[in-house]
Amino acid sequence: MKVKHNIKRIEYLLSLYKMTTGELLLQINMGLKKQIQANDLFGEEIEINHLKRIDKIFNKGLHYYLDENVPVRSDEASIFFRKERFISDLNLEARKVVNRFEELKISLEAISKLVDIRRERLLPIFSTRDDPEDVAHALSKQLYPAFEPNKRNFLKALIERFAEYNILVFEFIETWNKKVTANIDGFFLHPNVIVLKREQNAFSREIFTLIHELGHYLLNIEEVEQIDVLNMARRELSAVERWCNDFAFCFLAGERLKEIAGMGIVDDNNDYFFDRVSRLSGDTHLSKLAIYTRLLFNGQISQANYNLVRIGLEENFRLKKEEKARQKEIDKMLGVKSKGSAPKPINSPLLISTVQIAYYEGVLNESDVCKTLNISPEKLELFIQ
Repeated sequence: MKVKHNIKRIEYLLSLYKMTTGELLLQINMGLKKQIQANDLFGEEIEINHLKRIDKIFNKGLHYYLDENVPVRSDEASIFFRKERFISDLNLEARKVVNRFEELKISLEAISKLVDIRRERLLPIFSTRDDPEDVAHALSKQLYPAFEPNKRNFLKALIERFAEYNILVFEFIETWNKKVTANIDGFFLHPNVIVLKREQNAFSREIFTLIHELGHYLLNIEEVEQIDVLNMARRELSAVERWCNDFAFCFLAGERLKEIAGMGIVDDNNDYFFDRVSRLSGDTHLSKLAIYTRLLFNGQISQANYNLVRIGLEENFRLKKEEKARQKEIDKMLGVKSKGSAPKPINSPLLISTVQIAYYEGVLNESDVCKTLNISPEKLELFIQ
């Protein structure tokens, strides 16, 4: 069965995701004996099955390709039109995640205008000429919440505190069995949106990513990236990435920054201060590896000793991860149901309040509220009266 479609919409998506027609054909022809050709896609009509294969890549819904309106390529539409190059070489899954949240951001901005919600920037814009340690110390008085030993609770408290300053934070969660995952940890979208990838077994990493992206917000410089703690010690990082890393470390370390700097030389003679670093990690939610990487950057530990410590920490993390995977398999074999429900992203109070006002003003219906907040209809009464 063939249908008329809007070729301009396929061309727009190719432009958005920086894909060639050949790359698109390679994706949609996987597993097919009879290969789809370019003229099968760009004729006046298209096989509905071909359109379905295209939509498996872009997840827009078939109605998107049938819409006669021509999408306009503009800076306002996507960061991929505003910015040509990124720190990381983004894969297709990463670009899809970014596009999904960019569309959500645009939708929320439109809703805010309809119900006359104004989210003015409440924090100043800084530059890389400003000392990141001084900025971290000053802003921690406003943005650092009461410390929570539980890392997820602390992350939630940070997101709530950021909402007080009109900074909207989203989490996205990828299923554990997904074959291809987005190769990003987080990103900042102008003017006030930060998006984080849920790190289920590494909340310290997610917390650091959040503060790193806060650095991008403070500099007012958009970025989409993977954040590797090991890169903190690299001198050849860009001025922006160096600033954001330093700001994040100083913000989380707080007063313990002096203790870290005062540790002196770290080597096997003092057992690499492992117990002390472990305590500092628990007191700040900086990972042990992040602290050792800072010590390397400070010249307090040699590259050789740092490599030994890093290998040990990574091996310990790998063993714990394997043990959890083995336990899951054993539970599955024994028919033991996993504890708890599937993880849900933390919703920012800023998102919740916007949705609530839009509902009360009649801009959103109950179904829209559930979809935007990613909740079941049974939990709707918890958010609207």
